[in-house]
Amino acid sequence: MTLLAAEAARPSRASLWLALAKPRLNALAVATVGIGYYLGAGTVDLGVLLSVLAGSGLVAAGGAAFNQVSERDLDALMARTRYRPLPLGGISPAAGQLFATVLSVAGLIVLALGANLLAAAVALATLVSYAWVYTPLKRRTPWAVLAGAVPGALPPVIGWAAATGALTLEAWLLFGIVFAWQLPHFHSLAWLHRDDYARAGFRVLAVVDPNGRRTGLESVFWAAALAGLSLLAAPVGLTSWVFAVAAAAFSAVFVLLAARFALDRNPVRARALFLGSLVVLPLIWIALVAGHATL
Repeated sequence: MTLLAAEAARPSRASLWLALAKPRLNALAVATVGIGYYLGAGTVDLGVLLSVLAGSGLVAAGGAAFNQVSERDLDALMARTRYRPLPLGGISPAAGQLFATVLSVAGLIVLALGANLLAAAVALATLVSYAWVYTPLKRRTPWAVLAGAVPGALPPVIGWAAATGALTLEAWLLFGIVFAWQLPHFHSLAWLHRDDYARAGFRVLAVVDPNGRRTGLESVFWAAALAGLSLLAAPVGLTSWVFAVAAAAFSAVFVLLAARFALDRNPVRARALFLGSLVVLPLIWIALVAGHATL
């Protein structure tokens, strides 16, 4: 490659900063914040909704940047992450740390002033548990995935807190739905990239469980838990029984995909489970939101 071609292929400065914030990955989290707000609000206040979406999005972007600063040495060892901004050398660790801090603080201020202090506190708990609990634990224990599922499941709680000012049973059910969904989602992804994770020294379950038996069984367990939790949305008053049953039915297909993966841990079935996870959660949210509108 000529010097001119190499220069042309180099990512732009703006694209590097954007990649550090991981906007595509955080889009689902921000969407679940909005769903949590809608399900909790008697009447939607557009100003509060925009504040909670913007604030949570900034905090999520800050958490993603903190994570990449912390794991820059390991990201450089993995094929799927070696082209992130810090391993490429396009952004310095100090600049990345400052970027993460500014985004996180700005997001917490927007939440505190535009929504309420409880929403900001839940967002702070999300940030701390992701950047300073889950991130270092991945190097030490396969149980880290459970710790990582906590910040991943808190976004709808942020929305609920912004709408109601309280953390009620409904908020924790929303938390449980996302928590249970994340485990099969992550296990299938980790199984597909287990060599990469092993090379970087991450002690995820797919690495320490060579034959994949425990990985498959845990995927089935949590997919089944998702079905049960989806059904509970009706008795707690989040949605009608018809739509709760629909959400549970979507989850049942997810259980089937997890069971097929558990029986034969090949890449095709792991990929089917992973892709299924990307479909099932939006379908569950659609069912809950549609049913809530009919109450």
